[in-house]
Parts: sequence; C-alpha cells; structure tokens
Amino acid sequence: GRGGGGAMESAAKGGYVLANLAEVVERVLGFLPTKALLRAACVCRLWRECARRTLRTRQRIAWVSALEPGPAESHALVRALARELEKVHVLPQTVLYIADVETFSGHEECHEQKKARKRNSKETALELEKLLPKRCQVLGLVTPGIVVTPMGSSSNQPQEIEEGEAGFALLFPKIDGVKIHTFHFSKDVKSRVFDESKFAEAGLKNNPDLRVVLLFGYNSWKTGATRFLHQIVNPLNEKSIILAGGQVESFTSLTSENKHAQPGDACGVVGLAFSGPQIQSATVLLDQDVADERTAEAAMQRLKAANIPEHNTIGFMFACVGRGYRHYKTKRNMEADAFRKFFPNVPLFGFFGHGEIGCDRIVTGNFVLRECNDIKDDLLHGYTTVMTLIHLGSTK
Repeated sequence: GRGGGGAMESAAKGGYVLANLAEVVERVLGFLPTKALLRAACVCRLWRECARRTLRTRQRIAWVSALEPGPAESHALVRALARELEKVHVLPQTVLYIADVETFSGHEECHEQKKARKRNSKETALELEKLLPKRCQVLGLVTPGIVVTPMGSSSNQPQEIEEGEAGFALLFPKIDGVKIHTFHFSKDVKSRVFDESKFAEAGLKNNPDLRVVLLFGYNSWKTGATRFLHQIVNPLNEKSIILAGGQVESFTSLTSENKHAQPGDACGVVGLAFSGPQIQSATVLLDQDVADERTAEAAMQRLKAANIPEHNTIGFMFACVGRGYRHYKTKRNMEADAFRKFFPNVPLFGFFGHGEIGCDRIVTGNFVLRECNDIKDDLLHGYTTVMTLIHLGSTK
C-alpha cells in the first residue's frame, strides 16, 4: 500500500504548491485562455491576484475571422466568435467587427412561396454582442465585401472576399498608453450646422495625443450625407492625425447606442479614435491609375518607406466596390497580395465599400509629415483604395 500513499502525498504537495506559490500559479495560469483564466480567478485570493497580473500582460490585439459560409440560421462570424472566444488570450475592451451585408442581414423581403425568413441584422448584431464582455465597447459595420486575414498567424495570406459570407472581429485589449474611443455623429434633420462641441466629447478635439481616426459614413446615398461627412472630416483634416475609412452599407452595433435605435433613414458617421503618444501610423492612397501589380506594389513601397514598426501593428484596407478583381482585369486578391509581399507579418483587415476616406500621410513620434503649403488634403474619394498601418506601441 506504500505506492498509493506516496501518490497521495505528492498530490498533496502539488496542491500545497498550487495554493501557495505565486510564481508557480502564475506560470500555470499563463497557459490558460482568458475565459478559463477568469473562471480560475474565482478560486481564491492568490489565484485572483495571479490571474490579474497575467491579464495585464495580455496586451496584444487578437482577431476572429469567418471565411466559410455555414447554415442559414446564423452568420459565420457569430459561430466563429462563439467558438474562438473560448481560446483567445485577451480580454477585449474594444471590438470592431465587420461582416458582409448580403449574408449578415439576409434578404428580409419574404417571398410568399418561401416562408423561410432570412436573418435580420439587428438580431444578428445582438447575438454577436451577447458573446462579448458586458463592458466592452463594440462597433459593428456591414459592407458589400470583406478583407480578412485568417486566424492563427499574423503572416497568413489576407483574403479579399468580394462576394459570399465573411467577416472578422478585431479584439483590442486594454493597452497601456493607448486609448480607443468609439464615436457616432448622426445628421440632425433640423439643423444644417454641425455642433462642433460634440468633437470634444468624442475626444477628437483638444486632445494632443490623438493619432488615428478611423471614420465610416453610413447611408451615404441620403441627401445631405456627403455635405455632412465633409463637416466631420474637414475639422479633423490635420497633418498630425491619420484619417482613414470609407462609406459602409450601415452600422449594426454601437453598444452605447443600442438602447435608442437610430431612425432607419438617418445618415451619419461612426468610428474609432486611437490616442496615445506611442501610436505610429501611416496611410497611402491607391488612386484609379493604380491598376496592375507594378503600380500596386509601388504604393506598398511608399507605405513601407514610412518605417512604421511591424510588431503589434495592424493593417487596414478600405477599397471601392469598383476595384478588386474587376479593376485588375480578373486578377484576384491583387492589393492584399501586394500588401503581404511588403508586410509579411502584419495582419490586414478591411472592406469593399461605397467611397473611401484617406490620403498619403505619416505620423510617428518624432516626425510629423507637414507640407509647406496649407492646402488641406483631399480626403474623400471613389474608385480608390486606402491602405493604413496602425502601430500600438512595443509590447514587452
């Protein structure tokens, strides 16, 4: 009977070590994905402290990609998120998700013969939000096409998906020295003048640490929408801020706003503002003349020349629905491939939309791109692609 006793004794010793030695506990807990870690934090005070320290080190961005269509009941992104959130090693504080409008919203008009009602975007958005932590800020957009890097590695080949079911969710944890805000300005039907005090509330004014603003216009076909977009973009058009984005089909989530739904016919602008002295960013515009591999790669070379550090960096591609394989004469994935060639380890995300926002601009810590003339850059385009890099600081 000695064997059994010895095993029990060593198990008891193991139990003692796990209950009392912080370094060991922290080492073990470090292997757990965040959801399991949060459950382990409920065991005792030591485990809670160790879990808290472990979480503080998880400041790298993570993402969930959906590239394969599934059963009609739910969007592929909802299923991917439900499955993958169990495995991620971050606690999301801000989430940007983008899905294709075609299958996210389905076709709500019900044909008499086919009673199968396709999904509705509000329901899908709520399903998605339910999966995320309660205090997380969520911005969700639907667009005609999706640019997404498959999960697993930053160096996976990004895909331009111009039709079919696809989506992604970018999970931003709390990152020391970086603040990310969501904002929303909707056009006031009664007033022609935009109340600029709203900029300050959104952290877009009197904020010396503001580095990057991603802007998305919705319902851009409405009368007055373009004028409204100009009212938002013009005051932000400063050389020390990177502006990038485009016109999307609609926005489906902005967690603080879901309580009071927007009138369906409103138009406006939603977005994310990134502040923090350690953020570096650069953006280039591929105009209509960029129409083959050589010119696309020349644009990526300009982006590469900005010398933005590539670790802890994400790429964004905002392209016109008129570009993609039609523009490049049936060659698919041209721009994403060109990006990957110059940035082998930066994941790329974005969409095909109804208009693009951006220009050539670089913002780094010690160097701000300032032109000699004071002419404001033209930021609103059609038939172009905007490529942007955002570096969120060096991770330890």
